[in-house]
Amino acid sequence: MSPSILFNCKPGSLLCSSTSSFLFKFKFPASSQCSPLPTVEFHATTPRASTHTHTDNHNHISIENESSSESAAITSTSRRRALVFVAATTTPLLLLFNHEASAVGLATTTSENYLLIKEEVRKVLSKAKAAGVLRLVFHDAGTFDMDENSGGMNGSIVYELDRPENAGLKKPMKILEKAKTEVDAVKPVSWADMIAVAGAEAVSLCGGPTIPVPLGRLDSMEPDPEGKLPQESLDAPGLKQSFQRKGLSTQELVALSGAHTLGSKGFGNPTVFDNSYFKILLQKPWTSSGGMASMIGLPSDRALTDDNECLRWITKYAENQSMFFEDFKNAYTKLSSAIEFR
Repeated sequence: MSPSILFNCKPGSLLCSSTSSFLFKFKFPASSQCSPLPTVEFHATTPRASTHTHTDNHNHISIENESSSESAAITSTSRRRALVFVAATTTPLLLLFNHEASAVGLATTTSENYLLIKEEVRKVLSKAKAAGVLRLVFHDAGTFDMDENSGGMNGSIVYELDRPENAGLKKPMKILEKAKTEVDAVKPVSWADMIAVAGAEAVSLCGGPTIPVPLGRLDSMEPDPEGKLPQESLDAPGLKQSFQRKGLSTQELVALSGAHTLGSKGFGNPTVFDNSYFKILLQKPWTSSGGMASMIGLPSDRALTDDNECLRWITKYAENQSMFFEDFKNAYTKLSSAIEFR
């Protein structure tokens, strides 16, 4: 019998925005790279809005183990998928995972395995390779579709490397394979976790923000549906619609697009993660008559400047690198934390 984790959100709790109580049920797979997990129930209530003081009465989290029979009673017998989208907008849930990880068997960002992954990634990663490794994250996690409950950060990219949109990703995958072999010799790690941590390390190595990456993702055993990545030819309304289907806002679309500051797309130093992308977008160099400047960026990059909402965020990030770093970190955490359970 597959165990479950239950999240029982009290009215007004950190995990809920509605005024009614409801229960989340997530069924863990019968076969997994992780050890079997017990049935766990989380009860969470928030502090009163009028105070910032956290007391036992207003911020209580309890964990209860239930018997196999009780687990069977609440575990769905269907095989439909359930997706846990640990969004940056639900940071308390992410913190809850970290805080109670030892109780439910999830690895945290301070675990020995996490530190080992970071160490092995750093051995094979260089600034010149950072853009390709970061691109792996976007092409694995970017298949997420909220409406269809499919895709996400599930390591399925290993089956999708021959797709036209993933051209050039075999080399960074080969690089990470060396690090993964070393980590697996100590404790097996999923490709999904490996890629998520490696992308964060690529950003940090090139001068960007430090992004903690909780572990616990499971690998898919099959490729994700095709046609889920945003196309490079999309205009701004098309991009916004595509990202909305992934649970991402216009602000997050613009922040994540800032990753194009790395690599050979012409946005500043190709091995430095900064806000040059936004400064150059405001200059619109592609409007010049011929020359290399006219080839800067993808059509989707240029399209962002034609949308007033996107342009507002482009301007903010061009003026404030710290704001960009913080928003990119949150958006990266949100995108890379789409976890699939079958």
